[in-house]
Amino acid sequence: MSRIAARFQVLREQGRSALIPYITAGDPQPAITVPLLHALVEAGADLLELGVPFSDPMADGPVIQAACERALKHHVSLRHVLDMVRTFRETDAETPVVLMGYLNPIEVMGYEEFAAAAEAAGVDGLLTVDLPPEEARELVDALKAHHVDPIFLSAPNSDDKRIRFMADFAAGFLYYVSFKGVTGANRLDVQSVRDKVARIRANTSLPVGVGFGIRDAETAARIAEFSDAVVVGSALVSRIAELADRPDEIVAIAPQIIAEMRAAMDAVAAAAPDRKAAVDQQ
Repeated sequence: MSRIAARFQVLREQGRSALIPYITAGDPQPAITVPLLHALVEAGADLLELGVPFSDPMADGPVIQAACERALKHHVSLRHVLDMVRTFRETDAETPVVLMGYLNPIEVMGYEEFAAAAEAAGVDGLLTVDLPPEEARELVDALKAHHVDPIFLSAPNSDDKRIRFMADFAAGFLYYVSFKGVTGANRLDVQSVRDKVARIRANTSLPVGVGFGIRDAETAARIAEFSDAVVVGSALVSRIAELADRPDEIVAIAPQIIAEMRAAMDAVAAAAPDRKAAVDQQ
């Protein structure tokens, strides 16, 4: 069983949702990334999503675009990101790490070489934003051969047939994009997200994580009522950006938003001891 599957199994038994923070590797300085990952785990993160800086992050809004620009000023590459994960693994062998990024750097390295390097570094999953499942067979085969879970995005307009097709390729979990648009937007309709998550569950046994639009502890708690995971990106990266000129303070201050979300999500779980059964029946 992969680290991702094992973590979701434990959380399901506890009746809790996973909290998955996203940061861009190397933002605002490469030396911050690994200590920040550890601090996020201490603050309550269950899985970690580590962004690979890219010059044209088309699925991301201005907050994460700016984070990529800050990281690229330090020439942070895919290989550097893998080195960061390897360093993280020296003292944390349990927390799943998912790389999030775009296909071009992986194509440049080569699918097989990347998959082998990711496994050796301790990467557990890969989300390539601009790779549709219809074109993913070669990369998926390489990833699965090296025990790296391919993770795909499900959109609000994904129909049942496409969800099932995607689930056949995916492993780890499915990532539901809560609205049409880019990261960092603020137009989350919780009821429509609830309805869509229920529809996805009807078509796959994989855990379902929800991302885009999770801005504060209250929203995280509301999404945690019915999802397997809450993914937090722009809200955390915005906090990092505010501290970019005070990098020594980032590790202590930025994870506070994750601690607040974890507390709110756990309060939801404590208030609904039958949540596990309710989720299983969806």
